Amino acid sequence: MNLVVNGDAETGPGGTAEPVDTVHGWRLTQGAPALVPYDLGGGYPTPDDPGPTTRGTRFFTGGTSPRTALLQDIELPRTGATGHDAIDAGRVRYTLTAWLGGYADQQDGARLSVELRDTHGTPLALSVLGPVTAEERAGRTALLERTATAPAPPGSRTARLLLTLTRAGGTANDGYADAVTLTLTTTARTTRKGGRRP
Repeated sequence: MNLVVNGDAETGPGGTAEPVDTVHGWRLTQGAPALVPYDLGGGYPTPDDPGPTTRGTRFFTGGTSPRTALLQDIELPRTGATGHDAIDAGRVRYTLTAWLGGYADQQDGARLSVELRDTHGTPLALSVLGPVTAEERAGRTALLERTATAPAPPGSRTARLLLTLTRAGGTANDGYADAVTLTLTTTARTTRKGGRRP
């Protein structure tokens, strides 16, 4: 199950290239993003450009700000197969995935990070995706998938996502992001030496 709220820019204000001052599920800490539809045209990514195979109608851009940042704090499950007991036993892994990109041969880009934190807010693990460079996009407008996976350290209780969209030149911040997901999975128990798995 994806733990991210509105990681696909589908919910709340938006639907044009105009910046918005609120984004459902996220807290704006810098700048103002735009939630742009794929069918807007004008050089923005279209449904035919590289991007999520199964995509919604909108994606994140940085609006017109030189730097736009969106923050989301997530409570990790307390119970169940990926709950606190499983995390503390070292049996849980997290996977962070996003489609990140930019416009043509410009170096505007998107960076996504996740910090797993304990009950005091102390970071225990960090994974970073992007930015996707113009060279990685072969100089075309595109969003490319990036993924990171790692063990969830014992004591992890929250996850802090930070999506940063940066303008390298021009007037529009063409850092793009879509399909942001954070999932937890359990790993197999280790068989004890000389014994059997219960």
